[in-house]
Amino acid sequence: QVQLVESGGGLVQAGGSLRLSCAASGRTAEMYNIAWFRQAPGKEREFVASITWASGSTHYADSVKGRFTISRDNVKYTTSLQLNNLKPEDTAVYYCNAAGHIWGQGTQVTVSS
Repeated sequence: QVQLVESGGGLVQAGGSLRLSCAASGRTAEMYNIAWFRQAPGKEREFVASITWASGSTHYADSVKGRFTISRDNVKYTTSLQLNNLKPEDTAVYYCNAAGHIWGQGTQVTVSS
């Protein structure tokens, strides 16, 4: 089993930037795809971005294309999500996900207007 721990959330003004990290441990050899999701208060959890561990192929939700960048470090088994030009509607708890069913505890991102 893979364990995931997110970090890097915080409070930022609109237009600002944050960098989220997801550290993986455990059976990391089984990692195939890492994704970031987010959940705003009163809303369903939604897909943000994903990266294929082996190839580095990335996918993004339309709402974050051009503003967010996902990357991975194969040596340190960490995944990062760079959030630029943040908007108040980006406010949510951001979760790291592995293999579709393994979740981290989440990290809060709050964007003030």
